[in-house]
Amino acid sequence: MRATRLSLALDSAAFVLPETGPIAVMRPRAGDDLSPLPRERVVVVTGFKPDFDHFTARGLTCATDLPEDIAAAVICLPRAKAEARAMLAAACAALPPGAPVLVDGQKTDGVDAIYKDLRARGPVGEAQAKAHGKVFVFPASDALADWAARPAQVDGFTTLPGVFSADGPDRGSALLATALPAKLPSRVVDLGAGWGYLSQHILTRDGVKELHLVEAEKAALDCARLNVTDARAQFHWADATVWQVPHLAGAVVCNPPFHTGRDADPALGLAFLQAARKMLAPDGTLWLVANRHLPYDAALRAAFREIEEIGGDGAFRVTRAAYPIRSR
Repeated sequence: MRATRLSLALDSAAFVLPETGPIAVMRPRAGDDLSPLPRERVVVVTGFKPDFDHFTARGLTCATDLPEDIAAAVICLPRAKAEARAMLAAACAALPPGAPVLVDGQKTDGVDAIYKDLRARGPVGEAQAKAHGKVFVFPASDALADWAARPAQVDGFTTLPGVFSADGPDRGSALLATALPAKLPSRVVDLGAGWGYLSQHILTRDGVKELHLVEAEKAALDCARLNVTDARAQFHWADATVWQVPHLAGAVVCNPPFHTGRDADPALGLAFLQAARKMLAPDGTLWLVANRHLPYDAALRAAFREIEEIGGDGAFRVTRAAYPIRSR
């Protein structure tokens, strides 16, 4: 779908590339086909580690921040409106005035609303519809400066637009934090640490000497560095499903994601469970919160010898799973 709309914009001359200079493609997702663009000029800009690794493995130049010398930008529109606006503002700030900015998005991700908002700010080319989405181009200017990402303060924590639960701790994490025991093992992993809410609670427990925050979203991890200043904390920008702990941990604390974009994807949470099993010591414990409707029971029984529900509410279940079973 991405390639279809890119080709449409290029073939119709709605998107005219400058003759030279890098083309920043902001926040494409793994599997997106960028082949309509000149490969040697593409710079994939993303802070999401699995996507960063995906495009790097395919030989594309990748960066976590916009290069200073870009000549054009392609915005792969995210679902969160505040994040989308911040991306548009960042592209305009990095580009020369008048340089082309292409916006590509699914209708379900709010592309129509963004198109309307941009038309209220200045000239925008005609939107072209294809493959359940739309694509359009506008010239970079300083008209979007007020859309730039600005840190927010929530209950003493710093967050940014687009990070998970940017408006405050989600209910599942709050339930898990309450259920954690008064004492934890010396080495703990916060798997999918986000902006550090659970980590801060972990560090209040007795016994903790070393805490590893593992987070795939760089913006969230950058917030965590501000929120968790304890010297025992170590920060890892990594795909939690493949990251390897330097030494086996006594405990893993986890509120795993279960969406890929808009779609529910229980396989993602199951991959977190398997990763946790592999990084735990033989007598280690997983402290997990998850929506009750997710099919994790069989996977937990196959991965741990002891499983106990220790809290939750009507929507969430907090589970203690101990003594991981080593695969043969």
